[in-house]
Amino acid sequence: MDRKYWETIAPKYETEIFDVLRNDTSGSIVAAIEEMASPDKTVIDIGCAVGKWLPVLAPRFKHVIAADISAKNLQIAKEKYPEYGNVEYSRMDFSANELTVTPCDTAICINAILTGSLEKRINFFQALSLCINAGGELVLVVPSLESKLYANIIADRWNVDDAENDILPVGKLATQKISNIRQGVTDIDNVPTKHYLKEELELLLTLEGFEVNLVKKINYGWNTEFHKPPKWLKSPYPWDWMCTARKKTS
Repeated sequence: MDRKYWETIAPKYETEIFDVLRNDTSGSIVAAIEEMASPDKTVIDIGCAVGKWLPVLAPRFKHVIAADISAKNLQIAKEKYPEYGNVEYSRMDFSANELTVTPCDTAICINAILTGSLEKRINFFQALSLCINAGGELVLVVPSLESKLYANIIADRWNVDDAENDILPVGKLATQKISNIRQGVTDIDNVPTKHYLKEELELLLTLEGFEVNLVKKINYGWNTEFHKPPKWLKSPYPWDWMCTARKKTS
């Protein structure tokens, strides 16, 4: 998932990429943002893509930095929301070795740290700290590895969506997939995508100088995992992890 990938997907983003805002029917992420919001505060949307969260952020904060690796994503967002004069659009690569950014009081990062590259993920988590003032707050959402494995077990056990017809990899591809899964990298639509354990997420944020306040499941319907989920398949539902954290002052 490099810049080329996101530039290519940008025109199809609305149909190709999972919509967290729409599928969080509990409203937990918006509620967490509202708790942190203030007309006196600044906020950065890290990996804003086509700007789905701007209608949540712009009315609640003094200034919004909409930052993304894709210039096309930013252009789409800018054209979609011309009414928000307090939004600044900025192309940034948060997985790069160097990053220049103006720290904000608050940051949100919604399913943006997905790269299969360990080096880029390390850079990205370091960037989270760079983006936030001391004492500032973060809302972070990431895919859950526990949820992914849970869905895979159900698919295999009950042959949901013809799971038994999946072709198992062999040779170098099998070796690579084994290496990936050891790091929590598993495919979504054939794209290697990082998923996180709850404890892993807490550790990564703590190492970057954050105090974790809350880690919570954001539950979704089974139709987000399977084309035809069986009617008997109910709770527990698949989920992402949402984390709220504060950057330590010292």
